Amino acid sequence: MRVLLIGANGYLGRFVADRLLADPAVQLTALGRGDDADVRFDLATGSPGALTRFLDAVHPGVVINCAGATRGGARELTRHNTVAVATVCEALRRSGCGARLVQIGCAAEYGPSQPGSSTAEDAVPRPGGPYGVSKLAATELVLGSGLDAVVLRVFSPAGPGTPAGSPLGRLAEAMRRAMQSGDGELKLGGLGVQRDFIDVRDVARAVHAASLSAAQGVINIGSGRAVRLRDAAAVLARVAGYGGALHELDAPPGHVRPVIGHPRSDPDHVAPVVYPYPDGCGSWQQADVRTARDRLGWRPRINLEESLADIWMEAACRI
Repeated sequence: MRVLLIGANGYLGRFVADRLLADPAVQLTALGRGDDADVRFDLATGSPGALTRFLDAVHPGVVINCAGATRGGARELTRHNTVAVATVCEALRRSGCGARLVQIGCAAEYGPSQPGSSTAEDAVPRPGGPYGVSKLAATELVLGSGLDAVVLRVFSPAGPGTPAGSPLGRLAEAMRRAMQSGDGELKLGGLGVQRDFIDVRDVARAVHAASLSAAQGVINIGSGRAVRLRDAAAVLARVAGYGGALHELDAPPGHVRPVIGHPRSDPDHVAPVVYPYPDGCGSWQQADVRTARDRLGWRPRINLEESLADIWMEAACRI
């Protein structure tokens, strides 16, 4: 099977590439903006005609799009997340390759959900920010394209390679700095937020399964379990061997609630760090993952503690 992978050097794309390369039946071609791509092409500025000519030359059976932007203003997000996908869809419609499209979506397309609920694929999307809007627009383009296509809505990816700017990446970096400098306390904000964390390697398995399946439409990829960031911080501290105290800045007025450890009495050793979760999804997200199980034969395998241990190992290498 010949597969064209777009965005192979991104956070998700690297693991998808590794998963595909481990399949002897896959012939992989990577397309992207970097020098290490097999073919250099910028989806945000390239024309559908140019991409069509490449598709006709390579003739892939599957196109996987892991490219996109997570940060930036509305115009930049629209260019990289929406216009780029419009280019892919139009090129596939023009091409004679007949390739299947696997598009990587995200849970930010849903927006806030009711605490305690599990979000299924038939939920009405109400994205709470420009990133979610740009990704939802891309999903609608794919679903309306008439192509053989599936959109995997990935919830909160974690594990090795987690970006340093993400909440879990920033938490690990702050803990590393605290251990390196001997700080016995960290003040953290936003720990009440609950997210459905899914290991990036499990995401790669889902992409591989989707490329081999006939499933179409939208499929959620998550663990099916919401975890409070406070609890993730406590697990990360345990695997890191951090014996200090984690204090919650957004506790009720008048007191600071200790999460773990014992606070030091010297306030000069307190390192205030805030971890916003700016995905526009409110305080709660949890995926209903029954469709992935039923249509892809996929279930998550890697638990959050293992994902956090891998995040910490990468942070600890910088000590």
